[in-house]
Amino acid sequence: MIKYSCSIQQRYLFQARSKFCPQLLLPPCNLGAILGSQMKESRDRTKGDKSSVSSLPLILDIDDFKGDFSFDALFGNLVNELLPSFQEEDSESTEGIGGNDGLPNGHLRGPSDAAKAGQGLSSPLFPEVDSLLSLFKDSCRELIDLRQQVDARLHNLKKEVSIQDSKHRKTLSELEKGVDGLFDSFARLDSRISSVGQTAAKIGDHLQSADSQRETASQTIDLIKYLMEFNSSPGDLIELSPLFSDDSRVAEAASVAQKLRSFAEEDIGRHGITAPSVVGNATASRGLEVAVANLQDYCNELENRLLARFDAASQRRELSTMSECAKILSQFNRGTSAMQHYVRTRPMFMDVEVMNADTRLVLGDQGSQATPSNVARGLSSLYKEITDTVRKEAATIMAVFPSPHDVMSILVQRVLEQRVTALLDKLLVKPSLVNLPPVDQGGLLLYLRVLAVAYDKTQELARELRAVGCGDLDVEGLTESLFLSHKDEYSEHEQASLRQLYQAKMEEVRAESQQQSESTGTIGRSKGASLPSSHQQISVTVVTEFVRWNEEAISRCTLFSSQPATLANTVKTVFTCLLDQVSQYITEGLERARDSLNEAAALRERFVLGTSVSRRVAAAAASAAEAAAAAGESSFRSFMVAVQRCASSVAIVQQYFTNSISRLLLPVDGAHAASCEEMATAMSSAEGAAYKGLQQCIETVMAEVERLLSAEQKATDYRSPDDGIAPDHRPTSACTRVVAYLSRVLEVAFTALEGLNKQAFLTELGNRLHKGLLSHWQKYTFNPSGGLRLKRDITEYGEFVRSFNAPTVDEKFELLGIMANVFIVAPESLNTLFEGTPSIRKDAQRFIQLREDFKSAKLASKLSSLWSSSS
Repeated sequence: MIKYSCSIQQRYLFQARSKFCPQLLLPPCNLGAILGSQMKESRDRTKGDKSSVSSLPLILDIDDFKGDFSFDALFGNLVNELLPSFQEEDSESTEGIGGNDGLPNGHLRGPSDAAKAGQGLSSPLFPEVDSLLSLFKDSCRELIDLRQQVDARLHNLKKEVSIQDSKHRKTLSELEKGVDGLFDSFARLDSRISSVGQTAAKIGDHLQSADSQRETASQTIDLIKYLMEFNSSPGDLIELSPLFSDDSRVAEAASVAQKLRSFAEEDIGRHGITAPSVVGNATASRGLEVAVANLQDYCNELENRLLARFDAASQRRELSTMSECAKILSQFNRGTSAMQHYVRTRPMFMDVEVMNADTRLVLGDQGSQATPSNVARGLSSLYKEITDTVRKEAATIMAVFPSPHDVMSILVQRVLEQRVTALLDKLLVKPSLVNLPPVDQGGLLLYLRVLAVAYDKTQELARELRAVGCGDLDVEGLTESLFLSHKDEYSEHEQASLRQLYQAKMEEVRAESQQQSESTGTIGRSKGASLPSSHQQISVTVVTEFVRWNEEAISRCTLFSSQPATLANTVKTVFTCLLDQVSQYITEGLERARDSLNEAAALRERFVLGTSVSRRVAAAAASAAEAAAAAGESSFRSFMVAVQRCASSVAIVQQYFTNSISRLLLPVDGAHAASCEEMATAMSSAEGAAYKGLQQCIETVMAEVERLLSAEQKATDYRSPDDGIAPDHRPTSACTRVVAYLSRVLEVAFTALEGLNKQAFLTELGNRLHKGLLSHWQKYTFNPSGGLRLKRDITEYGEFVRSFNAPTVDEKFELLGIMANVFIVAPESLNTLFEGTPSIRKDAQRFIQLREDFKSAKLASKLSSLWSSSS
C-alpha cells in the first residue's frame, strides 16, 4: 500500500510537471538531486510556513545539471518540505503493515483516522496542490532562464571555435610551406654531401694508390739493394744486410729472399729465351745468375737452420715454436721440404725395431707357419696401433702446420707405402703356378686365405685413415695398388687351388678305400670263383666339400672384384671348376659301380654249365653260380646307391647355383645362360654312365631271373599227372623265388630312383620280364591243370609288376592271363577266346602249340583253317 501511494503521488507530480513546464525536455533521471541540493537554502527560509513557499524564488545554477542528474530526486526534494507524509510513506513502507490499516486513497490509517473520517468529508482531499503549483511554476521559469543562458553560451562557444579553427588552418598552411622548403633544403644538402663524399673517396683512392706506389717503390729500392748485395760476388754471403743475419727477423728475411730469388730466376729465363743476342741483356743475366746462386745458397742455409730449430722444438714438444718455423718454411717450395722432413723423422719410419715388431706381431716367431686367423688378429692389432699413432700425429699437425691436410696426405701415403708395404711383402709371397706349394703346408689355399684377410684388413685400415684425415690423397686407390700384383693372377691361383684341393681329396679317398679293402681282406671265394671286390662309393659329403671350397672361392671373388662385370666373369670361371670336379667325381663313381656290374656278369658267364656234366661238377657250378648271383645283387645295390648319391650331388650343385651364383652372373649378358648350358654339358657324361649302368642293372636282374627259372622250374609244374588228386592252385616254386628276388633287389631301386628315371627303368624292366617269361614258358608243355597253375603264376607276376606304376606293363601281363586260357578251354572253344583281343592271336598260336593235346587233337589244321576264314 505504501508503494502504491507513492506511485500515485509521483504520477500526479509528473503530470503537473508536464502541464506547467512543457519546455523542460531534460531527462528526468537526475533533476531532483541537483535541484534539491541547490534549493536547500530556500527551503530552510520557508520551513514552518507552507503558505509562503510559492512567494519565494528558486535559486538554480547551470553547474547543478552537470554530472549525474535525476528528475525523481529533483521533485522529491521539491516536495519533501511541502509533503512530509511523502517521507513518512517511504519509511513506513519498510515496516510491513497489513492491508487492513490502509485507506483507499493510499494513506495509512492513524489513531485518529476513525474520528477524522467523519470530519474530513467537508475539507479538500489534497490541500498542498496550490503550494505545489506555485513551486512548479517558479521552477519552470528558472529552468527556462537557465536554458536560455546555456543557449547563449553555446552560441558564443561556436563562434569562438570557428575563429580559432580559421586561425589554426592558416597556421597549418604556413607550416606546410615551411616544411616543404625544409625538405628541399635537406635534399640539396644530401646531394652536396654525396658529391663531396664521392670526391673524398676518389681523393682517398688516389692517396691510397699513391701510398701503395710509394710503398712498392720503397720496397723495390730495398729489394734492388738486397739483390745488389747478393750479386756482388759468388759465394760471398758475409757482407749482407743485418736483415739476413738477425734471427728475430727470420720470417722477413725468408720472404725477401724468396722474392729476390723469384725475380732473378724469372729475369734469367726471360732474357735467356727472348734476347740471347743482346750483349747487355746477356751480361745482366749473368749478373743475376750470380745473385740466383747466392740466393739459393742463402735459402738452403736458412731452410736448414729453420729445420734444425724445428727439430729442436719438436724434441721439446714446443708447438708454438714449431708452428712459427713451419709458417716460415712454408715460403720455401710451399713448405714441401718441411712437411716431408717432419714425416720422415717420425719414429715409426726411422726405427728398424718398429718394422721388426710389426713382422713378429703378424707372422709370429720365425719358422712358424702363419694361419689366416693369426694373421687376422695380428693385422687388426697392428692396424689399430697405426691408426692411433696417425691420430696422435694429426693433432700435432693440425696445431703446427699452416696446411695440415697436405701433411696428413704425405703421412698417410708414407704409412701405406713404407710400413704397410714392407709388412705385406713379407706376408704375401706369391707362389708359383708351376711348382705349387704342398698341401700339407697349406698349399695355394693358405696363400689365398691370407691374401683375402690382408686385403680386407688393409681396406679397413684405409677407411679408418680416411676418417682420421688424409687430405686429398686417394687412400682407397693407393691401397688397391698395394695388391695389384696379386690380383692380376688371382683367378689363375684360385682355379689352381681348387684343382689342387680336388686332387688331394681324391688321393685321400683312394687311400681310405684301399685301407678299408686291406683291412677287410678278400670279400669271398667259392671254389675258385671270387666275388667282386668292394669299390669306392660316391659320397655326398665329398661333393658338399667341393661346393664349400667353391663357395669360399666365390666369397674371395666378391671381395677382390669391385666391378660387377669383372666379378661375373671371375665367378663363372670358378663355378666351371666346380662343375668339372663334380662331373668327374660322380662319373668316375658311376664307372666304378659299373665295373662291379661287369665283374658280376663275368662271374655269371664263367660258370655257365654245359649240357652233359657230372653231378658233382653241376653241384660245384651251382654253388659258384649262387656266389655270382650274390655278387650281382650286391653290385646292383651298389650301383643304385651310386645313382641316388649322384642325383643328390647334382641337386646340391643346382641349389648352390640358384642361391649363390646366378645373381652374380646377371650383370653380364648371356653369362647366366652360358653357365646353365655348361652345367648341363658337365652332367651329360654322368647321365651317360648312369644310363649304361641302369641297362646293366636290368641285365643283371634278368640274368638272375633266368637262372632262378631254369633252376626252380620243373616240367611237372605245368603238366601234372591226372591221378585224381585236386590240382595245386599255389604259384610254382620258380614263380615264388623270382617274385621274392625281384621284391628284394628292387627295394633299393624304388628308393634310389625318382621321377622319370624311375618310371623309365621300371617300364624297361617290366618289358624285359614279360619277354623273358614268354621265352621261358616256350620250353614247357601244358595240360589243363598246368594251365591253371600257369595262370596263377601270371597273376602273381602281374600283382608284383603293378607296383611299377607302368600301364603298358600291366596291360601286357593282363594279356598274358588271357592267353593262359588256351591251356584250360576245350579245343573247340579256342577261337572264342580271342574275339575281343585279336592283337594277341599271333602269340596265342605259339601258346596253343604248347598244349599237351596239340597233336592228338589236330589243333594245327583246325585253327589254321578257322583263323584263315575269320581273317
